[in-house]
Formats: sequence, structure tokens, C-alpha cells
Amino acid sequence: MQRRSFVRQAGLAGVLAAGVAPAVVHAQAQIRWRLASSFPKPLDTIFGAADTFAKKVSEMTGGKFQVSVHAAGELMPAFGVVDGVQNGTVEMAHTAPYYFFGKDETFALGCAIPFGLNSRQMTAWMVEGNGLKLMREFYRNYNIINFMGGNTGAQMGGWYRKEIKSTADIKGLKMRIGGFAGRVLERMGGVPQNIPGGEIYSALEKGTIDAAEWVGPYDDQKLSFNKVAPNYYYPGWWEGGPQLDFYINTKAFDSLTPEYKAIVEAAAAIAHIDMQARYDAKNPVALKQLVGSGTKLLKFPKEVLDSAFKESMGIYAELSAKNSNWKKVYEDYSNFRRDQNLWFRFAEAGFDDFMQSQRL
Repeated sequence: MQRRSFVRQAGLAGVLAAGVAPAVVHAQAQIRWRLASSFPKPLDTIFGAADTFAKKVSEMTGGKFQVSVHAAGELMPAFGVVDGVQNGTVEMAHTAPYYFFGKDETFALGCAIPFGLNSRQMTAWMVEGNGLKLMREFYRNYNIINFMGGNTGAQMGGWYRKEIKSTADIKGLKMRIGGFAGRVLERMGGVPQNIPGGEIYSALEKGTIDAAEWVGPYDDQKLSFNKVAPNYYYPGWWEGGPQLDFYINTKAFDSLTPEYKAIVEAAAAIAHIDMQARYDAKNPVALKQLVGSGTKLLKFPKEVLDSAFKESMGIYAELSAKNSNWKKVYEDYSNFRRDQNLWFRFAEAGFDDFMQSQRL
């Protein structure tokens, strides 16, 4: 049997198990890519997904395919990575798609929108639903092919200098808030600020902003937000399951052999799983430490959540009327979300509600 035919029939897993991979890889060319991250290096969980990807690509190719990972600001600004990949300045990037909703709101659907899918639902939509297909059709306009690059899980609602007791407390609130959620905050009377992760603490400390959200306890503790804003709210209604992406320049990806393309896909899948596993393992410990050091853990009032939900749904309806890209993807997304919530409200939520009420 010819080796290439064997690879197609057995698949990557079968090839690796059979010990054929080293010979296949040996025939490939030496490749060097650069990856521009939108995240600072000290955030080992979210930045670390790119490191995991690069490590796995190297391991699976015997070192013949190397990806150098560069933190935000090293090669280009955190919010410049889409342009960098689109123009071929770098071969790939690791980022949160909703950062680029200003180019087209549809970017946000590839990451998270307020009151959207949770992390498991997002992965299900991408892998078994039409998510990956629809987003890839959209990204062709930017010379990009995407691969799932991690998920943080449901995020916290951020750090506030003053308590949020009603929607009145949102009026005039200057808040660093990622992506699309800023538009909802604006409709509620707030003043959204789109600031890269590495610059948030300084803005909060100086009083340039009144509140800030990032991810969750593990990252937030590292960034020391608790030292300048004592009130920690939940849930992050704008990020029920934000997905990160690896963006790859289509010409660079198309130049790879089928074996290398399969390795890129496999490495991205490993990084995707690894990121949320790390967050789920590290967040509980960090949350206990934050509360132990004086952080006030508070739940958003229902009035605030209801107002945010109403404004979000209004925005989505308006976008569907004027943005054909959004309408095409959101229609599929919202149908999938409806069915997912019908299922999750019974088995998943029922189990979680009971278990989280127990003292184990």
C-alpha cells in the first residue's frame, strides 16, 4: 500500500499509532511561522494556548515545523492581529474574535455575544452544528481560516469601585469591557472602553475607568484588580462561553501538505481543550484567595440582568435588519442556542443546581 494512501485511510491517529508518522514528517519541508498573540505573556492560561499549539506542532513534526509565539505588542498591537494575518505580515494569530466587531459585528459570533452560548454549547455549534462552516465562509473575506483556540468558560462580571445596586448605577459608568458587550453597556447608559489586557490595571488605578472586566479569578488575581476595585460581580452575562481562535493566513495554510494541515488541526484541538481545563482547575483556588483577602463577591441585581438582556435582543434584531453577514450567522446561532437551552435546563442545570447546593 502506498504511504499517502495509507495516511488518508488510517487518519492521523492511526498513523501515529502505527509508528509511520516520523517517516511521513521526514519528507516534509522545514517550516517557520510566526504567531502574533493578542495577550500579554504573564497570563499563562490565555496566552499559554498559543504556546501549547506551537509545542504540539513541533512535537508532531519532529521539530521540522516551528511556530514562534509573540506576545501582544512584540510584532504588532493586540488589536492589529487580524490585519497582520490578512496582509500576510504574520502567518497566524491567537486572539478573541469579538475584539474586531468594529470591522463587522459578525466577528463577535465567533467568540461570544451577550446572553449567548456557554462553552460546551459553543464547541457543539462549531463542531457538530454549522458554526465552523459559517464562520469560515465569513473569514474568507479577510483571507483567514480559523481553528478553535480555547475557551475560558463563563466569565466573571468584573471589578467595580462602587457597588452596582440597580440600573441607575450603570449610568455614566466608565468600564473596560471586551468586544460587543460595550454596545449593550452603552445603551444602558454606561461608557465602554476597549483596552488591551496589559493596560487595564493602570487605567483602573488612575481612575481613568470606574470598572473593568477581564476573564475570571485566576487571571484577575494575577493582574491585581482586587487592589484597586473591591467589588467583584458575577455572572459575566456578556461572556457565557467565549471562544478564542487561531487565525491563519489562507495562502500560508494552503501551502502546507495534507499531513501538516492535519497536524495544525490536531494541535489546535489540543490547545482548545487545554485552555478551559486549566481555567476550570485554577479559578476555584484563586477565587477563595481573593475572597480571603477582602474581595466582596456580589451578584448582579436581576434588574440589571433583565435590562441587559432586553437591550441585547434589541441590538441583535437591528443588526439582522442591516447586516447580511450577521443575519446569516446569527439566525443559525440563535436556533442552535434555543435547542441547547431546552436541553441544558433539564439534565445539566438540574444536576448542577443540586450539586452546588450540597456541602461536600
